[in-house]
Formats: sequence, C-alpha cells, structure tokens
Amino acid sequence: MPDASPGLPLVGAPRGEFVIRGGRVVDQDGDRDADVRVADGTVVEVGAGLTGDPARDLDAGGCLVTPGLVDLHVHLREPGGEEAETIETGARAAARGGFTAIVAMPNTEPPHDDASVVASVLAAGKRAVCNVVAAGCLTKGRAGHELAPMAELHALGVRLFTDDGACVESAAVMRRAMEYARSLPGTVVAQHAEDPQLAEGGHMHEGAWSSRLGIPGRPAEAEAVIVARDVALAALTGAPVHFLHVSAAAAVDIVRDAKRRGLPVTAEAAPHHFTLTDAACEGFDPVFKVHPPLRSDADVNAIKAGLADGTIDAIATDHAPHAPETKELPFEEAPPGMLGLETAVALALTELVEPGAVDLATVIGALTARPAAIAGLAAHGGPVAVGRPAHLCVIDPGLRWEVDPMRLASRSRNTPYTGRKLIGRVRHTVLRGSPVVVDGELVDD
Repeated sequence: MPDASPGLPLVGAPRGEFVIRGGRVVDQDGDRDADVRVADGTVVEVGAGLTGDPARDLDAGGCLVTPGLVDLHVHLREPGGEEAETIETGARAAARGGFTAIVAMPNTEPPHDDASVVASVLAAGKRAVCNVVAAGCLTKGRAGHELAPMAELHALGVRLFTDDGACVESAAVMRRAMEYARSLPGTVVAQHAEDPQLAEGGHMHEGAWSSRLGIPGRPAEAEAVIVARDVALAALTGAPVHFLHVSAAAAVDIVRDAKRRGLPVTAEAAPHHFTLTDAACEGFDPVFKVHPPLRSDADVNAIKAGLADGTIDAIATDHAPHAPETKELPFEEAPPGMLGLETAVALALTELVEPGAVDLATVIGALTARPAAIAGLAAHGGPVAVGRPAHLCVIDPGLRWEVDPMRLASRSRNTPYTGRKLIGRVRHTVLRGSPVVVDGELVDD
C-alpha cells in the first residue's frame, strides 16, 4: 500500500530538523542506546551524543524509541457511522497510541467494495494525523457471494482484502478470492474466522460462564473450523491468508501447524484476547461484548504462547467504537466491539512483557515490522535507520496510569479497561518527520 494517496497536502509534513534524545532504540535490528536525528522527513543519523536544538528536540530519557506502530485492524466507521468515530478522530486516537499507520476495515456503510468509497477514505486519511490505508471487501456488500472488484481496488493501493465483521462462509467463494488474489501482487486475503451457523445466536463464549449467565454462546469451534478450512485452501491455492483477531486455543494450534508446514499463513491477536476472559461478562455489561468473544483462561494463555513463539505475527487492536446509546442496550441487543488504539501498548507491556510472558523485542515486532510486512506498508515498521522514513514512536515503559474513557481521543467511550491501572504509555509520535504527539498530547490540542 502507498504511504498516502496522491493529490492532497500531507498532514505531518516534515518540520525541519530535531533530535530524539536519550532513548533506547528497539527494532528488528536490535536494542541499543542511541539518539535519533530527523530531518526532511527522514532519519539522517542514529548514534550517541547527537547535538541539536533544545527548543526543537524531543526528550526520550528512560524511554523506548521504536518504529511507528502499525495496526492491521481498525474500524473507523466512516462512511456511515460517524456518530461513533470518524477517520479524523480515529486517527487522532491512533497517533496518541503510537500508531503511524492503520488499516481501516471495510465494514462501513457503504462498504469498501467500490473504488469511489475507497478513494474517499484514502483522501480523508491523507488529511489525518496518522497514515490511514483501506482494506477492501472480498465480496460485494460483504454478502459472501460475488467477488468485489479486487483489481480495481488494488490499483488504488489496497493490499488487504476481507469481509471483516462477516465470515466468508462459502469455501468455493473463498477459494475463488484466494486464486484471484494470487494475480494481484502483494495481496493478502484476510478472514474473520467464525462459522456463522455455529456462532448464530451467540453473544459470548460458549462455556461455563455462558451457562451460568444464561447467555447463548459462540463456541470456539466456530473459529477453529474456518481456520482449518482456510489453511487447507491456502495449501490448495498457494495464496497468502491472514487470520483476523484469533481468540481460540484450537485456532492457534492450527496456525502453528500450518506455519511448520511452510504455508503462507499469518495471524493477529487483539489485546482484549490476551488480557480479558469471559468471566468479565459476569455483570452483563455490554462493554465486554465482542466478536469473536472473550474466551477462557486456557484460550488467553494460548494467545500469549502464540505471540511468544511467533505463531501469532501481529498485535492488532480491532478498535471498534460504538455510540454510547448502543452500548447501553441489554447485553444480547448491544453491538459487539470495544476501543483499543490508546491502550494497546500499555496492555502489551503490562500483560505480556512485565510478567515475562513475551519478551520486549517480540512485542515491538508484533506492533511494527510484522504487521507492516503483512499490510505491504514498506515505509512503515522500521528499522530505525539512516535513510528510513521518520515514522517513529517513543514509549515511556515505566509510566503508570489509569484508563479514563473521558480522556481518550476517540469519539466513543466503550473501553473495557475503565479504571484499570497500566504500565507504559506513548510519549511522542512522529509521522513523516513531524511530531504529531508530544508528551502524550496531540500537537494541535
């Protein structure tokens, strides 16, 4: 995908020269103490003791300096759902979360199955404080029957195609999509893996808690059977397939086996699937309703293990804002989804790195280089090296803070982490050589 669509002025255009001073650079090239000099939108020097202008430099003392984060899975709601989020507000939340590139999912109204819709998303994204690229629909109307005009969307820069929010139920349609994707360079087919017949009528994970609460469940097998089927289709067609928001232990095992066999399979996990379990639904609060659902302790542990050993390639937020009145409906009537952009880094540091479940380098890679590679975003993901575009993130790994939904940049407030105490927060975000977040605040606020 291109860094931005042509024809409009860039937000985050280079603003002269400055030094990110006193930090610890962590990227795919290693872990070292170094300053980073930025000029004309590019990293021009990396080393110790770099001189600069104190009035322009960014303090990174005690902080991690990483490539700008990349999120493969964000719902921006525009067009059609602007009361919950817009491209502008979602990008602002992304920038505060350290993301310099996000992939907008296609389940808008109208959906991303038409070149004019995708072009409008790219145009709005170019005016945003984060690089916004669009995923395209796999099928027209996300209905699962007729393929979307993938070649036309590919010509606009779309590289990830999915009907996210809906599973492509037909194996024949999925096979055709994967075969067609092979003719489009760099294209990845992504699947929302939940068999709709098995999951039909369910509102949370099927297990002891759903039985106790009397809420119809969505079994983990609904995910596993689709993952297994599409792994088989990847073997048949040779086309890359990416599994969105993997949540079930059985699905992790299937992906792990596929990778051992050398198949072109990748996967992502959302922070809520390694930090929360179905027990959170005990109070019938719809803020904890999400699809695929929060699952058991065993599933959470499997997600952590999958991240640790590389079975799961990326951490993706599945940021899904909803207008407050919709999340105030009864549990079974409320829409699924929760916010994720501004808490992702802290949750990864708190729940993965701090307890030793996943090492820091692996977590940073899952937030930068690996999702950038899946999305085809060559300008993003690092490394932090001379000549690379200056898309950068500075994280204070020791900062302790409490999640307050009223202080989030998103237009919506449906975070499941209200009041949760976390470790680590983004201090600065640099997009195209321009600081767009400084000391935790957007520069235009």
